[in-house]
Formats: sequence, C-alpha cells, structure tokens
Amino acid sequence: MAASTGPVPETAGGPDRAEGAGRAPARRGAEPGRIRLALTRHWYAWAMTTPVIVVVGVLVGWPLARGVYLSLTDATEANVGRTIGVNVIPATYKFVGLDNYLSILSSGLFWERLGWTVVWTAVCVGLHYGIGLALAMMLHRKVRGRSVYRVLLILPWAIPGFVSAFIWRYLFNSDFGVINAMLKAAGFGAVGWLDDPFTAKIAVIAVNVWLGVPFMMVALLGGLQSIPAELYEAAEVDGATPWQRFRHITVPGLRSVSSTVVLLGTIWTFNMFPIIYLITKGGPGHSSEILVTYAFREAFTGVRDYSGSATWGVLILALLVVLATVYRRALRRQGEVW
Repeated sequence: MAASTGPVPETAGGPDRAEGAGRAPARRGAEPGRIRLALTRHWYAWAMTTPVIVVVGVLVGWPLARGVYLSLTDATEANVGRTIGVNVIPATYKFVGLDNYLSILSSGLFWERLGWTVVWTAVCVGLHYGIGLALAMMLHRKVRGRSVYRVLLILPWAIPGFVSAFIWRYLFNSDFGVINAMLKAAGFGAVGWLDDPFTAKIAVIAVNVWLGVPFMMVALLGGLQSIPAELYEAAEVDGATPWQRFRHITVPGLRSVSSTVVLLGTIWTFNMFPIIYLITKGGPGHSSEILVTYAFREAFTGVRDYSGSATWGVLILALLVVLATVYRRALRRQGEVW
C-alpha cells in the first residue's frame, strides 16, 4: 500500500489553533502564589525550621513587643502589678504615647551618651580592624611557629568576657595594679586609670580592643587564604610594589569579609555592656557610660523606671537598624551583594 502524501489537514480554528495545540492554555490565576509555591516545594525545610522560628519568636519577639509597649507607658517599680504574699496589687500605669521618646530626645543626656557611644564604637572597631588585619597578614606568611602564634593570639577571644573584665580591672587598680607597678619600676608615677574620666575611657577602649582583635584576625585570615596566590605572583612579575599589591589585590579580595565583620563588630561594640559595666560601672561619675549601660541603670537601680529603660532600648534598636540599612545600601552601590 502506498502511503498518503497529501497535505496534513488543519484542525478546527486554523493554523494558530494547531500551533498551540501542544501547549496548555495560559490562564490568569492558574499558577499558585509565590508563598504557596515555596511552601509546596520546600515543605521539609519549613518543617525543620518551624521549631526554631517559634523559639525565637517566644524568646525575642515577645520581649521586644513587650518592651515597645512599656516604652509607651509610664510604668515604674511603684505602679506595676505585683504579688506580695497572698495580696495581688494591680498595675496602675497608663498609656502616655510618645511622651517618653520626646522627653529623652529633647534632653542633653541622650545626646551626650550617644556622642560617647559613637566615639567608643568607631575607635574600637577601627582598632579591631586595623590591628586584626596587620596580624592576619603576618600570620598569612610562612613563618616558623605560625600555629603557636595563632593559638596565643586567639586566647583573648576564648576567655569569657566577664573574666577578662575582672582581670583587667585588677591590672588597672591604682594601688595594687600590675600596670602601675610596671610604671613605677620604669621611673614613672602611678596613674589613676579608673579615677579620671579620660583615662577611664582609654582603659575600657584598651580592654575592648584586646578582646575584639582575635575575631577580626581570624576572619580576615580566612579571607586572605581565599585570595588566589596567582594574583600576587602575576602582580610581582609585572613589577607591582607591596603597597600596590595590597591596594589592588588584598583590599578588593577582602571586601566581602570586611563588610561583614565591620558590621558585626559595630553592633557588638555599640552594645558592649560587660566591659563598661564591670570595669568602670559607667564612672567615674557617668563619664564612660554608653547607651546600653544607662538603659540598664534605669531599669535596675534606684526606683526602677521600666518605661524609661524600655524607651532607651527601643531607641538603641532603631539606631542599629538605621545603621545596618545605610551600611547595606552603601555596599550595594559599590556592587557588593550582601
């Protein structure tokens, strides 16, 4: 039998209908939403992360919401609800709106504490990064005993912060401190490190730098090890000086690591409560007190002002959110995806 060689008959509706016969018709609303699609595809991941989300919501979300609410009231130790024996005293504090925020922002105390907090953060993070980068570059070279040096330099980070604070407080003691003993042995006079506002600030900055440099060093050392050695070899063959290799290879190669560690260091230092409180307690007077230590003092000393402390806490959070947002946008303008 001879096969038919005639033209293929068109389907009803013309050639356009025949051309689209193999495709499903595109209808608006036929595709599921993005959230539903994500839940359908990644249901196992969501199931695994749900307990963590619930725990974080309970431990972080609820206290945060409670703090924001208290900042809008006049709650103090005298008017909050409490139970004494079998007697239940109801809460009598009331909603005051934004009065606490206006009171704090219009006072010179907030701006004075903010100014010192910014100086404290900028100096500490700058020294963290500078010294950490210098040590990382030294340890990146092949030197004898490099592993021993790494262990010794990372020890300050391994010691708990409160232990380091107590040790350094003893070292800075005016009468029995080791630092003053060394100064006297060298022929200099003793210094009241924690008795003068200026030297107290120098002392807490020194302690915080000693604690923070190891983290920067380890992070930047990992970044240095990820830069291909061929780039340095090619630059050296082309006659690039050490400064040019550092500027055009090391700095761009560390940009992603640097952006992350600087932001983390800024947030940690901005809220570095243990060092300030355990070494100087914010003194002498209130000269070395930063925002977070003052918020603690409002809530836990004297007549406890819960609403005032909560307001300070919300303002600190708002400042850090603004800082992180601005920093992230600046990185995006430079081409960093973060």
